Amino acid sequence: MALKHEPTAPYHSAQDALRVLETVARHTTGVTDTELARLTGLTPERLTTLLRMLRREGYVEQIADGAYVTGDALTRLGSAQGREQALREKLQRTLDRLRDSVGAAVYLSRYVDGEVKIAQYADGPTTPVVNEWVDFRYSAHATAIGKSLLGQLDHNSRRDHLSRHKLARLTSRTITSDRLLLSRLESQPPTVPHLDLQEYAVGTVCAAVPISAGSSVGCLALSLPVEDAHRLRQAADTLNRNAAPVLLSLAI
Repeated sequence: MALKHEPTAPYHSAQDALRVLETVARHTTGVTDTELARLTGLTPERLTTLLRMLRREGYVEQIADGAYVTGDALTRLGSAQGREQALREKLQRTLDRLRDSVGAAVYLSRYVDGEVKIAQYADGPTTPVVNEWVDFRYSAHATAIGKSLLGQLDHNSRRDHLSRHKLARLTSRTITSDRLLLSRLESQPPTVPHLDLQEYAVGTVCAAVPISAGSSVGCLALSLPVEDAHRLRQAADTLNRNAAPVLLSLAI
């Protein structure tokens, strides 16, 4: 399946973070931030931001002399044995933190074998998940998650999906025209979150941002009750700014 790959800010952050991680990993006795800046070509300001994120995520740690070495999280993800469980646990901790920072339920979704799949999510008493009254696999046209995933496919893959899933009217706001939906997907800039403004369910609004790693198509999304709709765009921006750790975990 071909991807319409246009790198977003989280993608660039994850790429830069990987470059830092690879450099740290090559220096088993430790490497200073000054050496890292020289070896990676990153500015001190950019490097400081990335190192802060990598330390928070457990991918690097500082030793007594201030040099950086690889952390436990990288060791666990780098191990073939138990990697899948370690990745799931790492992603869940990241999603839980994102849920708290945006004040909304957060979802990690992927497009797998031609279908929308919710891989993991983080909710809570004050941040409930969307009531899945229609299977997400059959309602991609109406959800922010579905539109974000479809938006990352090429035109033929989108048409294939729509040929297999009828665009049912779920609310009065649902797009039911293939032509209109395809036009909206084509014109959507990759850096702008996809929104669902009560298109899937009355009383709920959602936003989703792409997080594709390699050939894998994915997205991060959040949902809010409609009375909090005024927070949607700011929450989506926060989600987008903090998507790099998820991309990084998937890429390692």
